[in-house]
Amino acid sequence: MPMLLIKGFYDVKGSQPDGDTVHFTADNPIEWDLVGGVGGRAVEHSAVGRATLRLDAVDALETHYGPSRVHQPLQFAHAARDELLNWLGFTEVQRGSDETVTATTPDTVPGFILTRGADVHGRCVALAGRGTPPATSGLEIDVDVPVLRTTVNHHLLTTGLVYPTFYRSLFTSLRTEMTAAAKEAREAGRGLWPSDVTTTGAKTTGLASLTDDIAVLPKLFRRLVDYLHLGTMPLACFPAYLAGVQDRFSILTTGERHVGLHHVVEVTNDHTVRMTYPPEDLLFDEA
Repeated sequence: MPMLLIKGFYDVKGSQPDGDTVHFTADNPIEWDLVGGVGGRAVEHSAVGRATLRLDAVDALETHYGPSRVHQPLQFAHAARDELLNWLGFTEVQRGSDETVTATTPDTVPGFILTRGADVHGRCVALAGRGTPPATSGLEIDVDVPVLRTTVNHHLLTTGLVYPTFYRSLFTSLRTEMTAAAKEAREAGRGLWPSDVTTTGAKTTGLASLTDDIAVLPKLFRRLVDYLHLGTMPLACFPAYLAGVQDRFSILTTGERHVGLHHVVEVTNDHTVRMTYPPEDLLFDEA
């Protein structure tokens, strides 16, 4: 899979990193202009080349979602964030009460990213590596499974601290490897998986049902939070809401293409919400 390599360093001071989002500064800011992507979206970056990365193919539990900063169980959300920063090379991270990083040791750590585009928010969607890059910055390289295994994206899946969440831009061979890593972590009972109720069912009587005890796929969590904030309709109407949101995706094992997560989400009479397919079986279109 050809991907653009950009060399630079990670610097998280003044930001609020979570388990799948971190700041990266390109050594040569001009190289951000080489990033393509859906609709030709540009990576938003500062004059010195600092941009936000959205780690490709993984989704960590939310630490501060939306204007009301709603979170999922923080023991897993924080564990994913800490694992990400530790793996990159930060040995100490100090934070304020709002989770903004105030100091790190070291100040920055060298690394590289592998990318094919930006998301709708101007974040660079990337595989993130540490240390010396495997090739020249500013050029495309073929990213195979051995290269994928050197990235934090793959590492986080092996720890069981993030969910696999796939989009069409990721090549099949890489998706297959990441699926295998996620399944192995789940079967071994690592990380969040013993608390995961995405397919077994999340009893949902309000926001508190989702924030403290149980883990569900963050995409489902975000849709539930947005729906509950409307505050006017019973949970039984949640599938209708999902139909209106119009997430576009395929089910890999059946080949079916759908518009709207109501095709794979059930709500029972006892206020339980569940997905009828595991996260790794869904392939989303880029928004």
